[in-house]
Amino acid sequence: MRRRRRRRHTHRWPRVRDETRRPCQWRTRGEMIKNAVAYLMVRFHLLPPPRAAPASTYRRRHHHALRLPRPASALVRPAAASMSTTAEQAVADQKRALRIEVRRALKALSPDQRASEDLAIQTTILNSFWFKASKRLCAYISCYQLREVDTSKILAECLPSNPGQEELAKDLYVPRVEDKNRNMRMLKITTMDDLVKNSMNILEPSPVDASGNDREDVLSASSPVDLFLLPGQAFDRTGRRLGRGGG
Repeated sequence: MRRRRRRRHTHRWPRVRDETRRPCQWRTRGEMIKNAVAYLMVRFHLLPPPRAAPASTYRRRHHHALRLPRPASALVRPAAASMSTTAEQAVADQKRALRIEVRRALKALSPDQRASEDLAIQTTILNSFWFKASKRLCAYISCYQLREVDTSKILAECLPSNPGQEELAKDLYVPRVEDKNRNMRMLKITTMDDLVKNSMNILEPSPVDASGNDREDVLSASSPVDLFLLPGQAFDRTGRRLGRGGG
């Protein structure tokens, strides 16, 4: 009788479908048992918990930039900007009302009263220690039609015309309007004859001197300015200035 050879049995774990994975992905029953044992060991603190896989983001799923929520400061910014605009408008309205009031008061001054006050202001400046100590200054050329404080005596003191008074002279820079946007340059003059009238009948320095050379600009001067005299619509007792609103 022929003896049948015993076939050695090799056990293979059957492959089962894992419903937690994507379709067409399989795992063996041995892997499932290993995962179950690992879970129990983690549950009873015998193993550290596995690292979590990085969470998918909106950008990875849809391939375009993720729109993040704006911070709280950004959410309140429009309101703050609106409040700032309202405050600025209120200040502008107050300045406009104050300019109207000052113009009305200046128009009410008689010529004699105006000349008296102009003389008093110029005398105060000429007798001040800070004017006497200054060597270089910027000043404006007063315009009578604009009811500005007269500066003729101050300019004459800076540009003495009598011989032997050259040591009393000061480097004087006065404004010249360059374009329609009212951009100005402060140019140096050495005599009142350097001034010419512009289209608005206001005296200003010519761009070149009698020799045809460009006048020195205060921005290119070798030494800084000691004093700056500028006009204003009104001033308070602390020195704060209200201009004409032209920028």
